[in-house]
Amino acid sequence: MAEKIIIASDSTSDLSPEQIAKYGVKIIPLGVSMGGKTYTDGVDVNPDMIYENYNKTGELPKTAAVNIADFSDFFEKYTSEGYSIVMFTISAEMSSTFSNARLAAEDYPNVYVVDTRNLSTGGGLLVISACEMAEEGKSAKEIAEVCEQLRDCVDASFVIDSLEFLYKGGRCSALAAFGANLLNLKPCIAVKGGKMGVSKKYRGNFARVLPMYIADRIGDGSDLCTKHVFVTHAGCDKEIIDACVDKVKSYGIFENVMISRAGCTVSSHCGRNTLGVLFIRKNPIE
Repeated sequence: MAEKIIIASDSTSDLSPEQIAKYGVKIIPLGVSMGGKTYTDGVDVNPDMIYENYNKTGELPKTAAVNIADFSDFFEKYTSEGYSIVMFTISAEMSSTFSNARLAAEDYPNVYVVDTRNLSTGGGLLVISACEMAEEGKSAKEIAEVCEQLRDCVDASFVIDSLEFLYKGGRCSALAAFGANLLNLKPCIAVKGGKMGVSKKYRGNFARVLPMYIADRIGDGSDLCTKHVFVTHAGCDKEIIDACVDKVKSYGIFENVMISRAGCTVSSHCGRNTLGVLFIRKNPIE
């Protein structure tokens, strides 16, 4: 009898509703605290609500990890129905979600928790890869093991127009934010070793630096897995998104160019004008 497998992710994987439906992914949302209330990411709060609240109050929300009890309830429900589960979480360096999932999974032998060492569609790429492996008939254990190797090959980065949200959230200094604004710098934030850091700084108008950023990340394309690429944004203008999608497609190397909007976690950290191109490389990123 074939193994029944559930592929699940916390809400930070930033997959679109269409992608979630297509691949049958189960999403467990993080919590979002804002204006004295607690919301559920992607259920009763979205990034536009965060931006609206910030414009009115100057307040940024706080995100809360999925707790152990919620993971336990989820694992109990599906394992009792005979499913094995591969559960993907945001990097353990960024949230306690992975730790909570792993603790909850100790009571369930057929649950495999994978730390993506990533965020946003960097993790989403692993989730989609897992779904495709499940369709090919791989076991839950095999899928988890392959993805734990594959995560080191994920190239995840974003260009940020303004450091305002990072500064307000305590993730950069006032001096750094002032200097970036003064020099019109647009930092590229890349994920490495499960953490975010500045990999390069571009100078100029946000829309104009994005093609340079895309060219730098894709290079000659020789080291890329070309099945999937994400263009993920945090609420950019349609013209900017379309131009970046066209730029990525112009390379003629990717089978599927997917568009996704970042959820509450990335949006609350980086702000509206944030855009990234995310894909998997053939070799681990050093």
